[in-house]
Amino acid sequence: MRVAMLGTAVMNVLGSLAFLPGAEWLRDLGGLPNDGHPLYRAALGTFIFILGIAYLWIGLRGVADRVFVSVTGAGKLAFFGLLGGYWAAGMLPAKALMAGAGDFIFGTLFVIWLYTTRRSSTETGQ
Repeated sequence: MRVAMLGTAVMNVLGSLAFLPGAEWLRDLGGLPNDGHPLYRAALGTFIFILGIAYLWIGLRGVADRVFVSVTGAGKLAFFGLLGGYWAAGMLPAKALMAGAGDFIFGTLFVIWLYTTRRSSTETGQ
């Protein structure tokens, strides 16, 4: 889990840069839209950055909180689902879906970790 937290920390911190003003080329690279009010992009980028710092903190500490992993795993899978839905509707290019593949991978890893650690605790009677 430590490696997954550190990996997603890097992904989130770097990904948050795509929402900065003047980062149209990064959004284009990831197939993300450039329209809309800059406040929404700034808010989303800030949220992604803050979560990246939280992932980094947990990765460095080596202690994963189940609630945090549950919420962020659901968030990563939901974001990938949104990308997939908008791609399926023809509103995003396929490269947007590919840009979100990391969220799918980490979200899936988080769910697997939650399932296997829950199962281990149940089997040991804890």
